[in-house]
Amino acid sequence: MGWYFSLLLPCLIFSQLGQAVTLEKMLEWWFIPMNVVLGSISGSIIGFIVASIVRPPYPFFKFSIIQIGIGNIGNVPLVLIAALCRDTSNPFGDSEKCSTDGTAYISFGQWVGAIILYTYVFNMLAPPPEGTFYIEDANLPLKSPAKDAPLEQVPLLLQEDAPEELDALKRGKIKQFLVFLHFKLNLKQILQPPIIASILAICIILGEAMIPCILLALGGNLIDGPGSSKLGFRTTAAIIFGRLVLVPPVGLGIVTLADKLGFLPAGDKMFKFVLLLQHTMPTSVLSGAVANLRGCGREAAAVLFWVHIFATISMAGWIVLYLNLLF
Repeated sequence: MGWYFSLLLPCLIFSQLGQAVTLEKMLEWWFIPMNVVLGSISGSIIGFIVASIVRPPYPFFKFSIIQIGIGNIGNVPLVLIAALCRDTSNPFGDSEKCSTDGTAYISFGQWVGAIILYTYVFNMLAPPPEGTFYIEDANLPLKSPAKDAPLEQVPLLLQEDAPEELDALKRGKIKQFLVFLHFKLNLKQILQPPIIASILAICIILGEAMIPCILLALGGNLIDGPGSSKLGFRTTAAIIFGRLVLVPPVGLGIVTLADKLGFLPAGDKMFKFVLLLQHTMPTSVLSGAVANLRGCGREAAAVLFWVHIFATISMAGWIVLYLNLLF
């Protein structure tokens, strides 16, 4: 799971930004990343309040905050914009311009979302001092049996500490490999334009594979069913209610205030609509990927399962409200 987070996510961000964003647009759209940051802060505050009231089982307090505070600002909004703009009678006008602008606005918010995932979310989902989220299921370290122990008491697998010499050997091999790359390979000949273009094309392909791979990995955690989570009904319901019902009104207030203060491009209703969508989405799939990486993937998969089911209802209601307010 780690290589999805370390390799495919940067490729996804690169491929989307490269197709949609220029320096001039970055200066004009400055409030989009700010909106993502404000949404994460306000959502985390709501998550803290909800978690303080519900008191999720230990050690899932910070986990509950993240599941409420971090929304899906990428693939779900892109699907919604594509579906909305495909209709020739959409309220935003020309279908092609609608799709192009909407995709560009959403893509521009991805880079700050990635920073939040790599820093805030990754640290908030750190395992507890016990070293695992499943404390009662943690295996005790196996000790080497006595020399005269009966054969039936000897474990098949023994857990032993790796010798320091092995770590030193690994570091030596890595150093030798780097020296080989530096002195033996002619990087100027390797980094020719055709090769660079091929590398960029591979990045785009890997970026397209990000979401399907993560969904497959998270789905694998539901092998025992969505009810196998240790969160319980009360905590799961509170996360769903907090993310889908409590967060969007606060986001509506943030976007409305920003519009009153003149922070948004005048007359660009798609711009404002995308900002509102960023506060309305279900829990981030990528935060589930981080949770899986940190050892609580089963709970993250269960939350994503239920929150996306109920989001089909809540998103429809909020989108109808937003369109009525905009038009």
